[in-house]
Amino acid sequence: MSDEDDWAAALQEQADEEQGDTEVVAEADESLGVQPHEMDTLSNDGGLGAEFGSSEDVKLDAILDIPVHISMEIGRTQISIRNLLKLNQGSVVELDRLAGEPMDVLVNGTLIARGEVVVVNDKFGLRLTDIISPAERVKTLK
Repeated sequence: MSDEDDWAAALQEQADEEQGDTEVVAEADESLGVQPHEMDTLSNDGGLGAEFGSSEDVKLDAILDIPVHISMEIGRTQISIRNLLKLNQGSVVELDRLAGEPMDVLVNGTLIARGEVVVVNDKFGLRLTDIISPAERVKTLK
């Protein structure tokens, strides 16, 4: 018997057991006078009525206060552990970016934009120069 036949047999056995369980529960429900109840579908606004996933505007209030981690990346490099252990104060690590290239803006590790460094009130900031489109973000996930 092949693996596929084994799976089919196991799934059929599970379905038979569940069918038997359902019949036992139905008999118990009838003896107790329990009636089945049909549930309404939920709409995008959390109310009852329209089917979930309809084209109505989705209310984002529930997720607007969720914190995310945003970071700016100057560049990257790869070094051996031997060279990593040799680093000390004053060491210079060469990155894969040229001076003047835009920095990457990452939200929870996903690239969403690029920008240039600015100073505002003695603090560093980033002026966004390029926003990555959702289609481009999906391409980078593959």
